[in-house]
Amino acid sequence: MDPETEIKPRTRFEKYDDFLASQSEILSLGEAPPGSEEEARRRTHLMWRMFGIFAEYQEHAYLLDPFLEDLVTPVVAKLKWYAQGLVEGSFRLEDITTSEPKGQLIAPLIRVSHLLYDYLKFRGYKTIIRYFPHEIADLSIALRFAQILDQSQHSSSLWSAQYVALLWISLICMIPFDLAQFDEDGKEGQTAAAIEDLAQRSLSTSGLVRESAAVLLSRIYVRRDASAGLPAFLDWARSVAEEQNDIFKCLGVYQTLCEILKNGPMDILLPLTPSFLEAAQVLQHNPIFRTNASLRKLRTKLISRTALRLLPAVPRVSVRKGRVLYAADELAHAAADDEEDADVPEEIETVLEDLLQALQDRDTVVRWSAAKGIARISERLPADLARQVTETVSNLFTIHSIAVASLYDMPAIAESTWHGACLSCAELIRRGLIADDSLGNIIPWMIKALYFDIRKGAHSIGSNVRDAASYALWSLPRAYDPSSIAPFSGDLAKNLVSASAFDREVHVRRAASAAYQEYVGRTGIFPHGIDVLGKIDFFAVGVRRNAFLVAAPQVAQHDEYRSFLIDRLLNVILRHWDPVMRQLGAQSLRKLCELDLPRLGPDCAKHARLLLSMTDASDIHGGLTALIQLSDAFSGSADLETFRQKIFTFLVDIPMNVIQSPRNELVTATACQLIASSISLKEISLEGQSSVPHWRSIIDMGLKHRKSSVQEAAASAMSAISGLVDCAAVVQRFIKDFRSGSPMMQQSLAHLLGVMDYASRSHALPEAIQCLAASVLPSSQLRMSDVEARRNCMVSIQLIITSLSSQLPNRLSVDDVVSMLEALLSGLDDYTTDERGDVGSWVRTASIQGLTSVCSTLLTLANSDTKYAEYIPASLYQKSISGILKQGVERLDNVRQQAGEAFLRLLKCPVPSVSDSDAWRIRDKKLFEELLMSDAPEDDSASGPHGWQNSSWLFPKAVHFLEVAEYRPAVLAGLLISVGSKTDTTQRHVRNSLIAYAKKLPADTSSGGGYSVQAFAGDLIAQAKANLSLNTKVIPVLQAFNVLLEGDALEKLCDNEEGVESVQSLLSIASRGVSKLKSVQRIQECMKTVVNLLTMPQVSDTCIPHLVEFLTHPYPTIRAETAQYLYLFLQSRDIGKDTDEAEELLLETEWFSSESDTQEKAATLVGMLQAA
Repeated sequence: MDPETEIKPRTRFEKYDDFLASQSEILSLGEAPPGSEEEARRRTHLMWRMFGIFAEYQEHAYLLDPFLEDLVTPVVAKLKWYAQGLVEGSFRLEDITTSEPKGQLIAPLIRVSHLLYDYLKFRGYKTIIRYFPHEIADLSIALRFAQILDQSQHSSSLWSAQYVALLWISLICMIPFDLAQFDEDGKEGQTAAAIEDLAQRSLSTSGLVRESAAVLLSRIYVRRDASAGLPAFLDWARSVAEEQNDIFKCLGVYQTLCEILKNGPMDILLPLTPSFLEAAQVLQHNPIFRTNASLRKLRTKLISRTALRLLPAVPRVSVRKGRVLYAADELAHAAADDEEDADVPEEIETVLEDLLQALQDRDTVVRWSAAKGIARISERLPADLARQVTETVSNLFTIHSIAVASLYDMPAIAESTWHGACLSCAELIRRGLIADDSLGNIIPWMIKALYFDIRKGAHSIGSNVRDAASYALWSLPRAYDPSSIAPFSGDLAKNLVSASAFDREVHVRRAASAAYQEYVGRTGIFPHGIDVLGKIDFFAVGVRRNAFLVAAPQVAQHDEYRSFLIDRLLNVILRHWDPVMRQLGAQSLRKLCELDLPRLGPDCAKHARLLLSMTDASDIHGGLTALIQLSDAFSGSADLETFRQKIFTFLVDIPMNVIQSPRNELVTATACQLIASSISLKEISLEGQSSVPHWRSIIDMGLKHRKSSVQEAAASAMSAISGLVDCAAVVQRFIKDFRSGSPMMQQSLAHLLGVMDYASRSHALPEAIQCLAASVLPSSQLRMSDVEARRNCMVSIQLIITSLSSQLPNRLSVDDVVSMLEALLSGLDDYTTDERGDVGSWVRTASIQGLTSVCSTLLTLANSDTKYAEYIPASLYQKSISGILKQGVERLDNVRQQAGEAFLRLLKCPVPSVSDSDAWRIRDKKLFEELLMSDAPEDDSASGPHGWQNSSWLFPKAVHFLEVAEYRPAVLAGLLISVGSKTDTTQRHVRNSLIAYAKKLPADTSSGGGYSVQAFAGDLIAQAKANLSLNTKVIPVLQAFNVLLEGDALEKLCDNEEGVESVQSLLSIASRGVSKLKSVQRIQECMKTVVNLLTMPQVSDTCIPHLVEFLTHPYPTIRAETAQYLYLFLQSRDIGKDTDEAEELLLETEWFSSESDTQEKAATLVGMLQAA
């Protein structure tokens, strides 16, 4: 990678100055609304710029820590100033807020509170809240401020201010002072009740305000002077869960209970633990709430934290984990004595049962919460009970796996159970809660979970299980001594390497790689650990193809891993449900076998053969794919040639009905590919006595298949056979049978004729050439109607010429090559459309590629051998250049890209070494080089910011192609097509470019210029006159004239008589037979042309009478659009007449009324214009 463009990790807050300046400007804005719309946009832009910087540093939020105090303090001070002003009555809430959605970021209070909210979101409320004002005197301001916001009619638009205000109050409530000092005389507990009432009302909201309200309530109820209200709140929580169906309120209530259990003192919470458990049980019995994942997660969290309050606060496991390095024996005896005396409450068993059930929940968040709860509780249990919990968790793996033959036969419901069990094991391992003698039971389950993958319909489930298993194995070396893990090191190393290299999902591969890294760095017990780690690191396994084809073969260089990886490929990957995985697995198997091909190759081929006898088509496809790769590997070794030919005989193991099944196209295609890679001359010559008697039937079936991929595979088999024997009779039969067949068969025939090995044998080459040429020429009666078939013919023609290029004088006549070149040229005019769109572009693209490849090949050969020059006549070559340039300026981006690449390639081709070589030279080559080579991509890719696909770059240059007379008609035709494009980017740039180019042209050629406005207009008119009956030709010409007339680019046209004649010819075309035209678009363009010509005094009076034809047209749409267009024209342009009355008449008349009603109005209008 280029060091200048390499993305470097962020190390500091580079945009601090810009950020601080923007924030200061925002805070300095006054409370007055913006004076203009432009000022409003500027303020909104300022806010969005701040949000953009926040988003840019979201993943590196810690970089702002050194600056947080300087950044947050002014914002908080501004918020306090607004709050104090509201409380004191300095201004009203309506003055600093708005209910309009468009003005949300402009209103002063919302602006500041939203900025503060972004800080909270960016760095977390626990970090940012420290910079809030937290003096005791601030409580009354913050409380009254929050109450004003809550009572507002537009409180929903003030959510960010409410969120911040409640967090502000929660911070102040953490200060140890008596809330009673804010109470009025005789109203004891008034302040606490007001805070409680405010927060409880906010618990029903659906946004972040609910979360801040939960935090505030938890801060209130854990205070000594307000804890008396906690039992009442618990009773209210139970009533909410029992009697109401408000999901949001229930979420807020239980989030509050979880926060209380997390932060409250033991002496307040311990007496109330039965009430907390009862609240959790009540929630479980509500069928509506039971279906909500967030509530189930909060319930799981609630019972876990309640259980932790019932157990000793100091984990008893600290000694068992081996973390204490001194006085270990004494502490161990003390811990043992404590465990003997410990009395575990009965509620713990019930909680653990609920948590174990939650481990099997259908939602990940619930399982994850349950796993953490089980681990935290086990950390405080005696050793024997903790061991029982571990055994119970490990038994979850057996629930769905007892009666199944393999891991892949388990039901889909097992995913939740295995994922929860893996997460729980990971948390237990991370805390060192699993005894060393129990690792032998847990680790094998984790290894099995690394391969948990169950097919479900068209996809699979289990990636989360594999990821959790990697997490569990990652935790193991972080909590246990290497000596405890050493007995399992071999299995762990092999399986983690296998998961890193061969898993389908990138996050699982990276998780397994991270686990492997932990073992290497902390234990050093893996064989070749550091070397292997460098080959399967985070970046190496990030791309699946790289992991399979680069990382795995590199690791397999070590004998300890090679056989395991090969077994994994043969037994799992080749049988995977995803065809892409099977193909990658086969390619990886080949690379692994190539490390010791004579020994590994035959054994793997025999093992892959076993898959051909399976009933599942996926297994058969995997086996065939592996055999294809191994056969290709054997082809380079003389010692293994016999075994390569033997692989062909394995094909007999597949039942013919499996290959014939229309649903098994993958099997059919790979069977054909296996024939192509392993068939031998001996098998072909045996005819019916071949070891695979039906191999010809397989190829015939593939050639007639409806899928193009199967046709291509069958064609590749025929190509391999044609390299061994003469297939002339077969080719002639296919031409006869397929030409009159279905479109699919025509596509197959067209592809087949191009891939035959004509270099070694004739294979009825003349008939093939004649068939291909006749299939695409528009004048041929045998032209194929299917567009894909014609595209394949273009590709095949190119393949034939390029494959025989070195043998042309001996194999093909000049007439044959010329006929094929003409066939390729004809493809440039294929504009077939159907319901899929411009499908003819497929043919045009293939034609461009074919012409480029053939011309460049023949020109290169003709440069060194003159006899090749006659195979590419100069006239045909120049036609090819014209056609490619035409495609290069048309409307489709992808076609322009292909044409641009082709033209740039031909621009660099040499000319034949003959006396009249200039005939092949591209005309005005220097002009093209100056226009295109100066800032084009170095690789001639025609893409990117300076490429043919980019309209804004291309068309300002492309209009100058018109200066080359020989290519002008083709270029002009292409530009006209682009003018009528429905794509705004293409249409806008080509129209602007034409206007700018025409304005720079001289009026005529008398001044010595090569091209003029008069000639330009004459060429456009000639295009239209030659195709007056074709709307597809006339409409683009009229559109181009309208563009030029609207852009005042033809003002110089009437400077001489010839120009006036051109304008008159244009008027004649636009006004000719309007009443007989059926195309609405053509009528509209004719109307616009007639109207636009009113600006030219020489024809203005002639144009006015023609307006009647449009204003009285039978189509109401035409009448209305004519009136509208004419009105706007008269409003914006000066035609040298007083048009006020005409404009008024245009507005007053109902042009959609009947035709008879508008005739009089139209006549009156024309009279007004003529008399003006």
